[in-house]
Order: sequence, then C-alpha cells, then structure tokens
Amino acid sequence: MSDLKTLEKLAEKRRSVYALSDQLPVSNDEIVKLVEHAVLHTPSSFNSQSTRIAVLFGDDHNKLWQLTEDTLHDIVDNEEQFAATKQKMDGFKAGAGTILFFEDHSVVRDMQAAAPLYADKFPIWAHQTNAMHQYIIWTALASIDVGANLQHYNPIIDKKVAEEWNIDEHWEMNAQLVFGAIEQPAGDKEFKPLEERMKVFGK
Repeated sequence: MSDLKTLEKLAEKRRSVYALSDQLPVSNDEIVKLVEHAVLHTPSSFNSQSTRIAVLFGDDHNKLWQLTEDTLHDIVDNEEQFAATKQKMDGFKAGAGTILFFEDHSVVRDMQAAAPLYADKFPIWAHQTNAMHQYIIWTALASIDVGANLQHYNPIIDKKVAEEWNIDEHWEMNAQLVFGAIEQPAGDKEFKPLEERMKVFGK
C-alpha cells in the first residue's frame, strides 16, 4: 500500500469513539512516545512551537473528570438535568487517559514582538498549530487501535486544572482528548456533498 493510501485509511479510521475502557492495547510509554513525536514534528507558523501538552493517566485522568463533574454540578443545579452530564463524565472516566492541549501565550507575544507586521495573526496561527497537534495525535492513536474523543470544557475548568497540575500561567487550555481501549466503534458518518464544500479551478 502506498504512503498516500495508508494516510487516507488512517484519516478514515480516526473517529470520535465514546465507548472506552482503560484496558489499552499498548503501554503508557508507547502513548507518551506517540505524543512526543507529534510535539516534535507538527508544523507551526515561523516554527514558533507554541503548543504545550500534558498527558494524564490513571488517577490523574480520573481526577480531571471528577474535577470537571464537580465544576459542572455547581453550574447545573437541576439534578435531573445533571444526570445526563454525570453520565458523560462517567464515560470519560472509563477511559485510560486524557491529553490536555494548551497554547503558550508567552511564545505568541514574543513572536508578535519579533514580527509586528503579523502581530494580529499569531494568535490565529497558534490555534491552527494546536489543532494540527490534536488531529495528528488523534489519528496516530487510531493507527494503534486506541479510541479517542475530543472535548472542550475550557475555560470553566482552566483555573482548577492549572492549580492541580501546576500548569504554567502562560499556558491557556484549548482542548481535552480522552483516549482508551475501543469498547464500541463509532457509528456511520454522514457526509455533506463535496460540491458544497470545495471548488476546483483550472483542471
């Protein structure tokens, strides 16, 4: 199979998988190495390397989602409505770990000072490289049969996360990628017509 076909197959394999368990088919060290490779080789504007990552396993992973659950419980005071939220939190806790994605604003500010002509673009570009890290890691996990789903409970948990894991004050959280063994695959995916989503000129 060509490299292109392999890449296409992995892109198709990467899905939002919510039925997870903590019985990973690979070691925690292999997960860490996968993330390290993505951190080293994911592109960034002006090679700014502004993305920051924290990987939580085991008790730390569970602590994150209990912290999130407690925070949401303070916001949603209707117990009947909160039941669905708790069910989601329990689903995340059932996984093996969570990867936290941050942007280092001190790097962004340094880049703005170094290239003032593009100052207004560096925050946008930082978001873009952060998203590329998320996609590459998510796809890499799929390649080793580890399921994952991407969450965005920031900014409501940012302060508590920073305090619990001593996160640098310049790091702003962007997303949380829950991962684990696949207990049930993702369902069928619907696609909007390509002609609504892309145009080709000069072919």
